Amino acid sequence: MIPHARRVPVAPPARAALPAALPAALLAILLAGAACRGPRAADAAGEVASSVAGGAVDSTFGATIARLSEPGGYFDSDNLVSNETSVLHVLGALERRGTRGGAYVGVGPEQNFSYIAAVRPRVAYVIDIRRDNLLQQLWYKALFELAPDRASFLLLLTGRPLPPDVARWRDSTLEAVIALVDRTPPDSAAAARARARVGETVLGFGVPLDTADRATIARIHDAFIEAGLDLRFTSFGRRPRAYYPTLRQLLLAEDRDGNRLGFLASPERYGVVRRLELEDRVIPVVGDLAGSHALAAIGRDIARRGLVLSAFYTSNVEFYLWGDGTFERFARTVATLPRDRHSVIIRSCFGFACGPAHPDAVPGHYSVQSAQAVDDFVAAQRGGELGSYTDVVRARLLPH
Repeated sequence: MIPHARRVPVAPPARAALPAALPAALLAILLAGAACRGPRAADAAGEVASSVAGGAVDSTFGATIARLSEPGGYFDSDNLVSNETSVLHVLGALERRGTRGGAYVGVGPEQNFSYIAAVRPRVAYVIDIRRDNLLQQLWYKALFELAPDRASFLLLLTGRPLPPDVARWRDSTLEAVIALVDRTPPDSAAAARARARVGETVLGFGVPLDTADRATIARIHDAFIEAGLDLRFTSFGRRPRAYYPTLRQLLLAEDRDGNRLGFLASPERYGVVRRLELEDRVIPVVGDLAGSHALAAIGRDIARRGLVLSAFYTSNVEFYLWGDGTFERFARTVATLPRDRHSVIIRSCFGFACGPAHPDAVPGHYSVQSAQAVDDFVAAQRGGELGSYTDVVRARLLPH
């Protein structure tokens, strides 16, 4: 995300996921659509019906999304890829803090996977005010299910044909995998097959999708097919900035010590994320971090699983919450999340609050990544230390 964008809540469309108990309309959609979505969706719909009738908490994938989500809103950037080249700069701080396992919560697109690969949570929630992000996460879930290795993943993502010997790249370096994608020319037939396979896989997840949803997922895939690894973050109504990284640059990002530790850096890291996706343990949620339901509901779900928060990646959402006057409500909800002394908040910030003078700034990077213990954030807020957004991104930082 970037600063100075409009973040405006809007009335939800009829298809938006709703909080708390599953409404009759959503239950009807699940039951009516199950027959055409395959046995996985049919099983999910049946379990929804059973749980509603018996009053139990339905833990199936689609029902969990509906139970945790709230009406969506508008953000003026597509966020198909991150614009944060500094994502991996906090990994050393997380390791020294002992931030591992538990429950991960994050916002935005693909950068969450690199944090998940590092933290190795038991469950991960990806929350975003835009329903489109939920749809993109379902698209990613399909890619992970279809791709047993990193080369297959990137070739499917960009709609390139898979070579017959694609498995030989399983243990290759990330550079070699990217070189394979770069030298594989686009192919309209391969792109059509990729779109069809991914679209069909998404329909089997037990999440009600209407025609507009399916069109959005196809549009997302088309953007990656058309631009390939040169895809960049864009904002509506503004030209892309020269310093926005390409997807290729994001995948090749390094930590502070020059190590490539993103989710595609090794077969093992890719496997960590893929396993969670295959087990329905990466849960996309529609919600405002300062909203009345979603974040608190995630906290309750974490507690229900007997876990605590490990890492909470907020990007620079707090910048917008501060501008909206809703930051204090967000902070109060954060204070209720199950946590321990290892729990951290990861932030990215830009511009006036995080220029070269920021203690975590790294030369050559437009974004700055920092980490803070959740306990310290709560104490700072309660103690009146956070009088501005600049205070939020500079107070009580973990050493990098």
